Amino acid sequence: MRIIFMGTPTFALPSLERLAQSAHQICAVVTGPDVPQGRGLKLQMPPVKQAALRFGYPVLQPASLKDPAFADELRALRADLFIVVAFRILPPALLDIPALGAINLHASLLPKYRGAAPINWAIINGEQETGVTIFRLKPTVDTGDILMQRSLPINEDDTAGSLAIRLSVLGADLLVETIDRLAVNDLPAQPQNDELATPAPKIFPELGEIDWYKDAFTIKCLIHGLSPSPGAFTFWQGKRLKILRASWQPHSATAEPGTIVARDKKSLSIQTGDGYLFPLELQIEGRRPLPVDVFLRGFSGKAGDRFAA
Repeated sequence: MRIIFMGTPTFALPSLERLAQSAHQICAVVTGPDVPQGRGLKLQMPPVKQAALRFGYPVLQPASLKDPAFADELRALRADLFIVVAFRILPPALLDIPALGAINLHASLLPKYRGAAPINWAIINGEQETGVTIFRLKPTVDTGDILMQRSLPINEDDTAGSLAIRLSVLGADLLVETIDRLAVNDLPAQPQNDELATPAPKIFPELGEIDWYKDAFTIKCLIHGLSPSPGAFTFWQGKRLKILRASWQPHSATAEPGTIVARDKKSLSIQTGDGYLFPLELQIEGRRPLPVDVFLRGFSGKAGDRFAA
């Protein structure tokens, strides 16, 4: 089968790599623009472009997906199928170009967590299971008919970063299986039940401010759901302090939420509205992330001190 692959970030790499090893022919790879990064603001290629060039595939980086010239370029490639993994929303005019339409790999068990940040919200909401869905694209975002799904458990220590890695590998394997079955017309589609849909809207940094009056489990889920980026945060001596990983323990309140109840050379215990939170990785403003034992070497806080809002 002739396919065009569309994706930009690291999440899409396992899918591209698995497809490169398959029997299907990748006609071209469509990805986002090079972006300036670092102190020198040098242009950096997105991860998918780097991989595509390594494999020797033609790379397209349209400034606008609505450009008629870009649509003509795609038509000329005569692909049977478009595959979208962590890319922009395709305009309706592009969906009709390939004979078999366009399919998308989404990092949730649709119709749950439709939207831009399904991995983050699954962890923030304390879910115990998530997965990947491959579905047919249509103009309304994340609502197309489901082709295949596969689930996996969310571990207690999973962050959005670690879970994304596991889901990207799971999705890559399922994607190849899906295309193999589409090639022989052996894959019926199943409509989504819109009544079961839940949202996964874009994450904004302000969501990460920790409310210490919430319970420890809820705070831990927020921390892991926003790690490594944008990060859940509190304030210490006027500086923003991110907590990137944590554990928790149920315990009745013995101090005002946000108060340090105990610390030693290797651990820090913080009172929440219900239970204790134990930070495992922290990052003070302007510094790099540190494991808690290293962080505590330069931390002046003591039992009875309180993190500010």
